[in-house]
Amino acid sequence: MSTSAVSGEEYIRTEAPYKDLGTGAQLLFSAKAKKGCSFEDIGKAIGRDEVWVASVFYGQAIPTENDVKGIAEFLDLSADGLSSELKRSGFIHRGDLGPMPPKDPVIYRLYEGIMVYGYPIKVRVAEVMSFATTGLTEIPIGRVTQSVIHEKFGDGIMSLIDCKVHVDRKPDPKGDRVLLTFEYVKWSSSRKVTG
Repeated sequence: MSTSAVSGEEYIRTEAPYKDLGTGAQLLFSAKAKKGCSFEDIGKAIGRDEVWVASVFYGQAIPTENDVKGIAEFLDLSADGLSSELKRSGFIHRGDLGPMPPKDPVIYRLYEGIMVYGYPIKVRVAEVMSFATTGLTEIPIGRVTQSVIHEKFGDGIMSLIDCKVHVDRKPDPKGDRVLLTFEYVKWSSSRKVTG
């Protein structure tokens, strides 16, 4: 467990999106700061992943009553009081990143990563064509792009239901790297997707 001299009140941030998270989130952040613990500590105590725990704090994930009891017990809060505050606050920021492009530097870098690497992950050039030798002036669509994901799974989409996200530190001589892993656990064939 990490040590922290920060009081709960000092931890509450006033800029967006933190100022709008509601009393449930503020209660959680305050209790976490007072205890001087990490999301990982809380996750280990309740048998959940640290990123999922953080998503509860930010109003992005919905905890079960058992999760609420476990978090409350770990953070020395009333389970009934925490449950009541979370229900009252609701999950007002679920899926909301705030202004676009994001202003928070870390969220902006994640956004930038998707903007830069989204299509290379989704679509890659499958065949390098030489216009000089083929005489083509246009690349035939069927021969140019091939989805990396679709090559491995077929046509369809990923589901974020029960998605697991891991954040790790990877040592590197040029400076430690942030290793993000997203585990999408369900692939829906486009033949099953409707509407």
